[in-house]
Amino acid sequence: MNEFEMCPRFEKAVDVLSKRWVALIVFVLMQGPRRFGEIEGCLSNLSGKVLSDRLKEMENEGIIQRTVYPEMPVRIEYSLTAKGNALAPILGEINSWSSEWIELGVKQ
Repeated sequence: MNEFEMCPRFEKAVDVLSKRWVALIVFVLMQGPRRFGEIEGCLSNLSGKVLSDRLKEMENEGIIQRTVYPEMPVRIEYSLTAKGNALAPILGEINSWSSEWIELGVKQ
């Protein structure tokens, strides 16, 4: 008999973080606030449309904050919220694990 039951919060967290580009966007923003073009420039093969969609989703989840500066021209920056910054140790561990266990160009 299987008595294991998946925690709904864990399942939701994995669903949010496993969307393509989300973890990488968070990793980029761990270095500090960035403008849209800066984020896009850090992540090759990421289209502007997908980046825009992910940023909106992450803002709705409370992971990032969008700040509009009323300058001419208008400047918009994206940064991590406390909720987003709480992911730093997790992504740091993934980074450490990948350094030890992932080899580029070799299929496992």
